[in-house]
Amino acid sequence: MKPLAIITGGAQGIGKATTLHFLRMDWRVAIIDRDAEATEEFADSCGNDDLLAIAGDTGVESSVLHAFEQIRQWQSTADQPSGANLLVNNAGIANPHSGPIENLPLENWNRWIGSHLTSAFLCTRSAVPMLRERNGSIVNIASTRALQSEPHSEAYAAAKGALVSLTHALAISLGPDIRVNAICPGWIETGNLQKASACRPIQHSDADRDQHPVGRVGVAEDIAGMIAFLAGPHSGFITGQSFVVDGGMTRKMIYVP
Repeated sequence: MKPLAIITGGAQGIGKATTLHFLRMDWRVAIIDRDAEATEEFADSCGNDDLLAIAGDTGVESSVLHAFEQIRQWQSTADQPSGANLLVNNAGIANPHSGPIENLPLENWNRWIGSHLTSAFLCTRSAVPMLRERNGSIVNIASTRALQSEPHSEAYAAAKGALVSLTHALAISLGPDIRVNAICPGWIETGNLQKASACRPIQHSDADRDQHPVGRVGVAEDIAGMIAFLAGPHSGFITGQSFVVDGGMTRKMIYVP
């Protein structure tokens, strides 16, 4: 039996890096991503029988139910036992800027909440029976924006803050069978992990690097490694926690001269 990870938003950015990380660890990985072009492109470039790439919107109930049925069928066809080891709720609108609150349409507010929070709810609900079978775990990808903000990012901050609260609520409800933790990434460079039409070269200034006590901007592998730790045997006593992975940026006091 190979362990199984289910990763939402897995065709680009942090999700893509995490998918590649777990494939290198000899896991089977099923990704669900609403960008059909990116999903097909990633699957073709990867060419790995241990990857199932599903184009679907994790904020839509029918799409999630269909995706999980595909995952179960894929596992059965490969003579893999039922169940899953890990769910990574990573999907969500990446742009944090929703504009001034007095001009924010309800439709746009709901898009941010739906893509991050409702998505995590729907995928968790479908994954729990599978995770229970293998005493698996859930990792929710929140953000340091759940803890601090810049102007006009209320919808994104609210969605990510809700993921932090959802994490500890689920940990209490699902323990001891399933552990649930969250990661709050800071500035993570993902420009090189987009689909071909959106990929861009990485360019960081000295000022960008100097904002981080570790001396560099984060890379997606920093988050993938933390997810792997939280899914592994050495984190068995950790649940209900939210881990900031930001190179120390949120701990640095910045004064405007």
